[in-house]
Amino acid sequence: MAEGRGRRAALQGIDLGAQGRQIGALHLTHSDNRHDAGVIPVPVAVLSGGPGPTALLVAGTHGDEYEGQVVLHRLLREVDPAQVNGRIIVLPALNLPAVRAAGRVSPLDGQNLNRVYPGNARGGPTAQIAHAVVTELLPHADLALDLHSGGSTTHYVPSAFVYSGPNSRAWDAKRRMTEAMGLAWSAVVPARFEPGSFSTAADDAGVPMISTELDGGGEVTPPVVGDAVHGLRRVLAAAGILDAPAGTPAAAPTRWIDLLVDGAVHTPLRGLFEPVARLGDEVKAGELIGRVHPVEELDRSPAPVLAHRDGIVAIARRPPLVDLGDTLYHLAADTTPGTSGATGR
Repeated sequence: MAEGRGRRAALQGIDLGAQGRQIGALHLTHSDNRHDAGVIPVPVAVLSGGPGPTALLVAGTHGDEYEGQVVLHRLLREVDPAQVNGRIIVLPALNLPAVRAAGRVSPLDGQNLNRVYPGNARGGPTAQIAHAVVTELLPHADLALDLHSGGSTTHYVPSAFVYSGPNSRAWDAKRRMTEAMGLAWSAVVPARFEPGSFSTAADDAGVPMISTELDGGGEVTPPVVGDAVHGLRRVLAAAGILDAPAGTPAAAPTRWIDLLVDGAVHTPLRGLFEPVARLGDEVKAGELIGRVHPVEELDRSPAPVLAHRDGIVAIARRPPLVDLGDTLYHLAADTTPGTSGATGR
């Protein structure tokens, strides 16, 4: 088969105008030693109960981020389409090749899905996924969520993760979604923080969207998953798509933080990282927050890791073995309304 002939991710087995529960796939085309004139089916489910708003829910953008995948599988099994006012489009393994490989990037082309939007219909499999989201799914959406976590290498304070802007109306919609999500933390980054991200693509499409960072470490933490399931139901309820079931806790106030541009703390040398500060800790400039022990130089003292500024530990590295350039922590500033660092966005 000629390379690229007919290449395009296409939605199969789904009629977005139909009611009920539908299971289909986005068919990616890819030609290599394993895939010749075949397709890679990215699973898609649609729950529809009739007229109303549409929510687009995805997880598995990075294959080693498991909490969001579990949350969406639970939603699919717990929600009856008859309970839905509108439509819920669910892709728990958006980057299926990466999910199968338990990796951050696709093993087929080495691409990071959250850096290639708006994609390319005639590109590789990762670019095809992004293009299909932009052209076949986002145009139908009234709101979107992309569920992330720290993956295999980091832990985050369990949080909503929101791009500011791009205008006051969009920010107001995102803020309402974030407050309905009701996670303990809500991290804000500048508009167009990553130009090739799903969040930026949603901004360009005029669709209010928030992401999450649900802990991580290559694990699934039951309390975090439970909080995210309740939060997702509250977001859908606030949109009028789904009634929150009895027993769903009310959203608790969230603590707003900004991930500081200069917040990264890098390792001072190669070795074994011993953390001292923990997620959520407030640290001061000059405070000891970790140590790095040299592996081969047994007569050398560990290198202290000091906070270079005041902040809240929002992200922490997981694997202890570190090399030059690795980030050990990322510090954030508290911008909760009523605090000295609060901003109006």
